[in-house]
Amino acid sequence: MTKINWKDEVEKRKDLLIKDTQNLLHIKSLLDEENTYPDAPLGQGVKEALDFMLNLGEEDGFISKNVGNIAGHLEFGEGEELLGILVHVDVVPEGEGWTSDPFAAEIRDGKIFARGAIDDKGPTMAAYYAMKIVKDLGLPLKKRVRMIIGTDEESDWRCVEHYFEHEEMPTLGFAPDADFPIINAEKGIADMDIVQKIPVEEAEKVNIEVISFTSGKRYNMVPDHATVTLNITGNQMDVVQRFADFMKRHQLEHHSHVNNGELTLEVKGVSAHGMEPKKGINAGLFLAEFLSKLDLNSTASTYFKFVSHYFHNESRGVNLGVAYSDDVSGELTINPGKLQYTRQSGGSIGLTCRYPVTNKMEETKEKLDQLLLEKGFSIEKFKDTKPHYVNENEFLIQTLKKVYEEHTGVNAYLIAIGGGTYARSLKSGVAFGPLFPGRPDIAHQKDEYIEMDDLVKATAIYAQAIYELAK
Repeated sequence: MTKINWKDEVEKRKDLLIKDTQNLLHIKSLLDEENTYPDAPLGQGVKEALDFMLNLGEEDGFISKNVGNIAGHLEFGEGEELLGILVHVDVVPEGEGWTSDPFAAEIRDGKIFARGAIDDKGPTMAAYYAMKIVKDLGLPLKKRVRMIIGTDEESDWRCVEHYFEHEEMPTLGFAPDADFPIINAEKGIADMDIVQKIPVEEAEKVNIEVISFTSGKRYNMVPDHATVTLNITGNQMDVVQRFADFMKRHQLEHHSHVNNGELTLEVKGVSAHGMEPKKGINAGLFLAEFLSKLDLNSTASTYFKFVSHYFHNESRGVNLGVAYSDDVSGELTINPGKLQYTRQSGGSIGLTCRYPVTNKMEETKEKLDQLLLEKGFSIEKFKDTKPHYVNENEFLIQTLKKVYEEHTGVNAYLIAIGGGTYARSLKSGVAFGPLFPGRPDIAHQKDEYIEMDDLVKATAIYAQAIYELAK
């Protein structure tokens, strides 16, 4: 059989690949649980993106199936065994400060700019076109190839949970939703809400009362905005001046205004993926640090001192007594992505803890429970997704290594990450691209983009990988 030039096959379809990628990126596929419908249980946007992929697949001759309106698949080929390619079409909120409309999918300097460009709509389309190429070429396969499409990856993974309750588990597979070369270890992910127990307060005479404080919407994002409203009986301008001095010292953008006698303070940080909090600037933690130094009502004072001591500039769980690291997957990290306080209900901290492959979360949680009990807090909501690890010697990894090295000419080393990809829902699954080594990781950040050359290159790699894994 003549050797296939995978890059040429992608180049022939490049214009269509880019057009379809842009069309998928135009869809504002955000989780919307406030506006749900029987045929759109997670909101219209994510359902529209799912339908877009299923319709595209039907037009191109794939077998398509909608699974509960929150997941679906596209399949071709024959055989007992199933190769799975796991993608997602939901995106995180766009955030602020974009140069162009986050859903315009504008092309500038050889890049497509949009929320979801690199996470995970660009890669989804690369994998789709890779499947299409293998199918169009009529190559003989011994396995069925199935793209499994999720719509709730950025939140609670209800899509894959529902999907695998009703559909078969692939024998092996990959998720194009992270970095090249190959990610064979993913840390455990524990999301939790730490909630303050409110003591019965005597009527206090305080200069500053915190009415409300809020920062962040998602466990897995570093919050880039925080706001607090204060009721001040003393000198408001003194607090405003101290606030301005503090934020200037830390070189953070900030604002203050008075409305109906109440003072509102706002801080802007830098958003990033919650798996590595050091890549962002957590606006909520900086505002909490400032508030912890003021003379506040006692419940608020307890809350902000707690947040400041255990989380500000402290993403490794050292002060909490839960620091841990291993050779396979590195350090435990903690990202407080949702911070809230109201004078009626006290404070809460919604956080994601990404813990190493050899770390036992049961023991970590016991230590946390003990500390929180002493400090007047408790864990209320807790969700734990165990770590994932695939041995280097498996056929899946050896095949992907060979394909990647043929296309790039560089060594396909293995990586461990703190993020969670759908690969972990497979018994034998890894994350494979699309971000090439040396490229900045701009997932979950403003002006997210994918390089068009990288999109083409990734598609060629995926096409050969699908063929080699399924032939």
